[in-house]
Amino acid sequence: MTSKIRLEDRECPLSTTLGIVGEWWTVLILHDCFDGYRRFDEFQANIGLSSSMLTSRLKSLVERGILERRPYQERPVRYEYVLTELGRSLRPVLVALAAWRNAQLAPDERAMVLVDTRTGREAEPVVVDSVSGEPVDGPHFAFAAGPAAGSVMRERYAGVR
Repeated sequence: MTSKIRLEDRECPLSTTLGIVGEWWTVLILHDCFDGYRRFDEFQANIGLSSSMLTSRLKSLVERGILERRPYQERPVRYEYVLTELGRSLRPVLVALAAWRNAQLAPDERAMVLVDTRTGREAEPVVVDSVSGEPVDGPHFAFAAGPAAGSVMRERYAGVR
């Protein structure tokens, strides 16, 4: 079956981002990378993903410039997977996803929390506008058509300035 992708979805940064990192296993691999895992066997032991599926996901992350494949052993040649700058820029996204879920739970129900390692205090992350410092979840922040938007996107966001 051929899937039809709407023009609007091809332009939408949410759709394209989910196309890159929105798959369950990919997010878990990235989470492991942020926790310091680098080697195939570490990912496999921690996530429990089949070799072929893990190989496919790592290959995709390398092709998209999120991970870099580096040899760490010559005989036999073995590789580690290291976050690139682009990959490291995904950390706030994963932090925000975890914070969103934790906000729905009572403090004693949270299995993993973000802490300030200097104080041990649990952090409460928010996404803010870098200019005003205001949280972007307020009513005066809205998506609008950008300079590269096509007609469908412009029509969807007509009237948003």
